[in-house]
Order: sequence, then C-alpha cells, then structure tokens
Amino acid sequence: MSILPGCLRLGTKSANLKAALFPMKLRFPLLTAITAVSLITATPQALQAKSDAEQICVSVGRLLEEGHYTHQQLNAEMSQKFLRNYLELLDFSHLFFTQKDVDALTAKYGTALADDVLLGNLKPAYEIYDVYQKRVDERVGKIKELLKQPMDFKTNATVELRREKAPWPKDEAEADQLWNGRIASELLQEKLSEHPIEPGPQLVGRRYDRIARNVHEEDREEQVKLYLDALAQTYDPHSEYLSKADFKNFNIQMGLSLVGIGAMLRTEDGYAKIESLVTGGPAQVDGRLKVGDRITAVGQGQSEFVDVRDMRLDKVVEMIRGKKGTKVRLLAIPANASDPAQRKSVDLVRDEIKLKDQEARADIIIKKDENGNPVKLGWLTLPSFYADMDRHSKSTTRDVLALLKRLKKENIGGLVIDLRRNGGGSLEEAISLTGLFLKSGPIVQTKGSNGNIVISSDPDPGIAYSGPLVVLTSRQSASASEIFAAALQDYGRAVIVGDKNTFGKGTVQTILPIGRFTSLLGSRSDDDGELKLTIQKFYRVAGGSTQLHGVASDILLPTLTDLPEFGEGALKNCLPYDEVPKARYTKWSDGHPLFVEELKRRSAERVQHDTEFHYVMEDMERLRHKLDENRITLNEDARRKEIQEEKLRKETRSKDRLARHQEEPSIYRLTLDTVDKPDLQLIMFPGKLAQTKAKDGATKVSPEAAPDDDTDTIGAADDTKEPAIDPERDETLNILADLVDLSRGPKTASTNVKKTAEQRP
Repeated sequence: MSILPGCLRLGTKSANLKAALFPMKLRFPLLTAITAVSLITATPQALQAKSDAEQICVSVGRLLEEGHYTHQQLNAEMSQKFLRNYLELLDFSHLFFTQKDVDALTAKYGTALADDVLLGNLKPAYEIYDVYQKRVDERVGKIKELLKQPMDFKTNATVELRREKAPWPKDEAEADQLWNGRIASELLQEKLSEHPIEPGPQLVGRRYDRIARNVHEEDREEQVKLYLDALAQTYDPHSEYLSKADFKNFNIQMGLSLVGIGAMLRTEDGYAKIESLVTGGPAQVDGRLKVGDRITAVGQGQSEFVDVRDMRLDKVVEMIRGKKGTKVRLLAIPANASDPAQRKSVDLVRDEIKLKDQEARADIIIKKDENGNPVKLGWLTLPSFYADMDRHSKSTTRDVLALLKRLKKENIGGLVIDLRRNGGGSLEEAISLTGLFLKSGPIVQTKGSNGNIVISSDPDPGIAYSGPLVVLTSRQSASASEIFAAALQDYGRAVIVGDKNTFGKGTVQTILPIGRFTSLLGSRSDDDGELKLTIQKFYRVAGGSTQLHGVASDILLPTLTDLPEFGEGALKNCLPYDEVPKARYTKWSDGHPLFVEELKRRSAERVQHDTEFHYVMEDMERLRHKLDENRITLNEDARRKEIQEEKLRKETRSKDRLARHQEEPSIYRLTLDTVDKPDLQLIMFPGKLAQTKAKDGATKVSPEAAPDDDTDTIGAADDTKEPAIDPERDETLNILADLVDLSRGPKTASTNVKKTAEQRP
C-alpha cells in the first residue's frame, strides 16, 4: 500500500492538482456522465438508511464500473481478483494466512464480493480482517516462544528472501516451518549488522509486538480504506481509494511544501522502501540514498536508532519529517545489497522541498573529442514537467526555452536532455516542450474508455533548437517523460539512450471526490475521500502504446536500475499493451540522419573497455543471480564470508578510482536565476574540484574556454576523496560528441536542420 502514491509527479500547489495533471477537457464531462449513470443505478431512497462508510462503498464501486478505462463490471470474476487483492494487501508475504484459510474465505466470499460492494455491505471486509487479526495474534505468540530458544547458525539451510509470489503455506505445520526459517534469518541479519540497535531477540520481539499492535489499532474506518483500496487496485495499479489522511499526504507531495528529506516511500514486505527521490531534496543532493533502498531504522539527531521494520508507513513518514534544519539519521539496506544484513547509515538535515528545486537547469560542458579538440555541449536536466495552471507563473516549456536561448548563444554543438529521474507531470507541458524540437505535427494520441482517439499536436510551428539531440532515460522515466521521448524517437529527431525501456506507465488518472457522489445518495462529507481513477491510455504517433512497453532505447547503457522489477510490468493488474492506427506525421528529415547504427557501434566499443561499466555489469550479474535464486543461507560463516568479499570489492574499486586520475570535463552551471548573467558558475574543470569562493557559492568565470590545469583560484583537487561516478553521463556525452561529429560529415541528411536554424527564435 502506498501512502504517497503515483508515478505522475508534479510540483505545484495542491489546489492545482487536477488541472496540472490532466487536461481540463478530460475532467468535467467525465464527472457529469458518471453522475448520471450513478443516479440511474442507485437511487437515494434505496441507500438513504445506509451508513457513511456503506454509501462510500457503493459510490466507489459504481465509479469504478462506470468510469474506469476498462468499463469492467463487478462480477464473479472480479470478486475473485478483489478477494485475492485484499488478502495480499493484508498478508503481502503469504505467511499469516494458510491455504486452508484462503480456501475457506474463497468459498464464503469468492463470488459474492462484487454484489456486496454494490449493496454497500461491508461485513466481508470486517470478517476477513478479523480472521487476519486472529492469525497475527496467534503467530506473534508463537514467535515470542521461538525467540526464547537458541538458534543454530551452523546449518546449511536456506530461506526465501521474497514470498509475495509464493503459495500460502498449506497448513499450520508448514507455516511453523516457514516462520522458523524467517525468524532465524532476521536474528542472523541483526547479528551480522555493522549498526546493531539492540540484541537481536529483543529487537525482533519488539518488532512483532508492534505488528500485533498495529493490526489492533486499525479501526473500522481504516479497514474500509484498505478494502476499497484493494478494490480499486483490482482494476489497475494506479487506481486507488484515498482516505482523507491519504489525500492530505498526496497534496503535500504534489505541492512540494513538505519539510523532510525529499523521498517518496511505499511499504514492501514490512520495509519502508524508497520509491523515488525528489530532485533538489536533501536525500537526492546527498546522493547516498538510492531508489530501492529499504529503511530499517530512524534516529532523531544524535539519539539512538529506532527500528521501523513492520511499522505503519504513515508513522515512518512522520518520524522522517520534522522541522527545517534538524537532523535525521537513517539506517538502510542498499537496493543492490547481496545480503540484507548490509546496512548504510545516512545522516541528513531536513529542509523544505520547494518547486524551485524541481525547475529545469542546464550545464555547458567542454570536453575533448577523440582527436583532443575541445567540444562544447549542452546538458539539460528536467526533473519533472511542471506547470502552475492558475497563475501561469511556472511553465516547463517557457523555462526550457530560456535555457535553450542561452545555450545557443554559447554555441553548443549538441544537447542532452536528462530524463532519468523524471516521473512525469503535466500533459500539456510535455506536448508543448516536444514542440520546441519539432515542426508542427501530432505529439501523442489518447484513447478513452469509449474508444475515441484524440490526437494532440504541437501548438507552435517554430523550432527552438534544431541541432544534434540525445535524450537520456531510465526505468524511472515515466508518463509524460515517455510521451516526450517517444515522440522525438518516432520523428527520428533524437537518439534515445539509457536503460532497455522506460517505466511503461501509459495511463491517465483523474481525482474524483467521493463526497460529490455520496451527496446524491443522501449525505455528503469532505471526509469521504477521493478516488484516483484511470480513465485513458496514451499512444505514440507511430501507433504503439507507451503502456507496459515504455520507450525502448536506441543505445543501451548498463545500469543497476535496468531490471524489469523496476517497471510497470512488475505491478499487479497492470493494463495490457495495445496499438491504435498510426497518426499522419512527417519525419524530421529523409533517410537516416541520426546514424544510430554507427553510434551504437562506437558506444559498444567504449563500454567494452570502460572499467566503470565493467563494475556495473558485474554488480548486475550478481544482483540478477540473487533475485532469481531468491534464497539466502542461514549459515553464519558463509554470510560473513560474503559480506567480507563485498567489502573488499568496494575497497578495491575505490583505490582504483583514486589511482586513475581521469581528466574531467569543464562544467558550467546555468539556472533560471543566472540564465541572463554574463558569467556562469564553474562546478568542475580538469583535474580539480570546484570550491566555493563567492558568498553565493558561485565561482565567476566565462565558459568560453576551460581554465588551464595550473589554475589555483578554485582550489586543488582532494586526492583522498573518491570522485563522483556517473558512467552514464560520461558515455552519453561521448555519444553526443559522436553525433555532432557525424552530423558534420558529407553523408548527413541535415537539410531541414540548416533551414530551420535560420527560423529559430
């Protein structure tokens, strides 16, 4: 369950939530149509006597049936899926229920839940939860007894790491056996931890006491929230019921006014897992926390760590939030850890997460080509597609246009647009931004539940930048990012570089206030919550959907995030891929102007001889093996040996990096505040790290040429500090430099580029 949901992220005021995420024309006609249907299918007279929770249940069921993209009716088949969803929401790891429990609950409720929802009957929700509560109490009692017994860590036994896809234990005896291995694993994990909080038996015992307490603290209102959330996610993973508390958190996230560390969390197997990092937030700037890391403990200031495994997510979030300027300490299991006993301690100072941190920014990079000649390149970082729809004060397109004008003034030879951490945002901004790099034409196709296809086109025939273009993506690039990258790829306008595919979120959601519908049934309250509902799908101009498949890179680069476990396909009940007819559009130019095959050949040769990519591929192979094997030994000596090998591997790599002394490019930072200033901030140059001189942290230099190696105005490099490693960035710059070089050759088909360069604003 995700308290802070969604892959479509945008930094706007909460009042602008719906307008920023979805086109105006999509919302109110849908609302009116659903209201009319609801009036027909459920009369106020029939439901007036029902409680608020029961009326909410009916409204959510009707909205899903009539408003969801699939128009799937709540029938016996959906009842089965709904029941399993609810059971798995309660028992993610398939450990508390047994198959006997599941069979009994299926026999009783398996085909009737849909009718119960439409009748407002919540008795099944409460009865199933009561069974779960009983099983948790029974299991925690057994665990407390088990913790009193000595554990044998000399055994060759193994235990499953992840059980969400495993069957439920067939009976109590098999469940006992599974739990014995799980508790032994948790105890060994704490014994091997370099950051022990307290003795393992006490810590694990306290953890399961907390689980039992949390289960009992869930009142009927919270049980209804879980039940209706399971119902919504039976339709697709991005539809969900948001209670009043959930929606408050959602608004905080969307408004980016939260004081904290800038991390979006979700619950997985009892851990608070990092789903994404807000660009410009303390966690992202610090760089040590990564997507996929699992938080095991939280400490305030210099206080001791508090174990948070199996703690309710809202309580973990509350512990991490706090006053601006205060320190929070996090203990986390790295996403790529081969052993869950590995921990890293990260101290962060809380700060306010503002929209300004999400703004577009650019770098001017001066590097040498293969012949040793300097090449000036542009790098545009776009954290999200943001917009302020009410005041028109913020616009991604307007900001990027300002940066592009300065980059062109600096005579860059080519441009990279970095979307690696861009989870989406405003559809209108994605369309208009794409238009900065194309002549007029269709950008994206949208299909609603009625089958009608709407083509959205570039509103401006002008071209802001017509030079060589590379778009860098990752598995974290989602939604609006995928629309942007797909259009430029289909037109042959840009080379797409990065992970095998982007995330694969090709659906549109709207937010519907439940109170607007319960008011038609006899009551209305702002406490009724909201329904986030999938209403449309996106399609490329070439006809394929971005749903599930995402956008495939033209040139693949090895990364640790390039795993299907990080994409839409890993989510339950995701909508399928399909296609619509191709739109009419004209390619950027005739022939094959982007030289993709030659670029792939050159890049593959460099990657093959690049030490950092070798490290990445080694780590990927180890991680893939661990994920596929999905088991870990309970032998203490074997685990210690693995941990020591991992530590030695990291030390060896650190020494290698310090010994290499690779020449770094000169990088000049360009922000919206400095876009019109004659001098820019130098953040890196060959052989040295930029040190702060001015009060505002900027070193004033001209980007016309890199400083000489003997320049000492910024400070000598720290030879003991491991340099920042970003092989993707480095190779993407190499690819862009190759593209610039190839575009100058006699075989370039750049007639249109030359023509449009004279038309640029």
